[in-house]
Amino acid sequence: MRVVVTGAAGLLGRHVAAACLTRGHEVFGLDTAPQPDGGWQQATADLSDLGTTVQFCQGADAILHCAAIPRPLGHAGAEVFRVNMATIYAATEAARLCRVGLFVYASSFSVLGYPFASPVPTPHYLPIDEDHPVAPQDIYGTSKWLGEELVAALVRQGALRAISLRMPWLQTPDSFARDIGPRRDTAAAAADLWAYLDARDAGTAFAQALDWQGSGHLRCYLSADDSYSDTPTRDLIAAAFGAAVPLRNPLPGHSAPIDCSLARRELGFLPRHGWRDYATEGDRR
Repeated sequence: MRVVVTGAAGLLGRHVAAACLTRGHEVFGLDTAPQPDGGWQQATADLSDLGTTVQFCQGADAILHCAAIPRPLGHAGAEVFRVNMATIYAATEAARLCRVGLFVYASSFSVLGYPFASPVPTPHYLPIDEDHPVAPQDIYGTSKWLGEELVAALVRQGALRAISLRMPWLQTPDSFARDIGPRRDTAAAAADLWAYLDARDAGTAFAQALDWQGSGHLRCYLSADDSYSDTPTRDLIAAAFGAAVPLRNPLPGHSAPIDCSLARRELGFLPRHGWRDYATEGDRR
């Protein structure tokens, strides 16, 4: 397949491009920033400009849309909304105009209101699954939810098939100690639901999405198999939320508080990387 990856310079986008390339796809990466020399074709482009995006999406079989401001911190809310909405509009409209068959959208578990809302929302139940109500509160989570709805509108028109992948905080062996180390033993970690996803597993999920034969708009969660905490998951939930949160499965040990069963069934998603192996990976490098 000829695959266009938007945001291919970013943490997610470069892992998506690499995973698709490994599976034998022809990959074309687009970004405003310089991309790594990963072996795929690439161009620098303003992805908020519809005409430019259409130009580069001609002849594509799939668009994997990873371009966005990935966190609201350090950005004005108006800028987050402008960039994220302009790029998802240009990408979906380009998919329609270029008759691209499959659109895969990098959404976020922030559609639930995590992790930037204050106070931290109490989940209706755990683990989170696709039946859990969405309730974005910050501008980033709202932009991701509106992006999903824009994708859904194009699907209702019959313009394309689509998958929205809702992901928690992306991590690598190099970033985990810096990003999560200072946070995971604090009360603030509840805002993350102690959830994370290795960027390599995220990239693989997007590549697996290219094989999806379903119709309509599939929305599903991705997560590592475990939490990012050393504390058992049920103890974390009790300390943060008390007895207010029903458990729909027992969540033994350090189980992830996000249920990825739908992604496993539909895409074959199976996370292979976790933070407990990062030290060993560092030794091998």
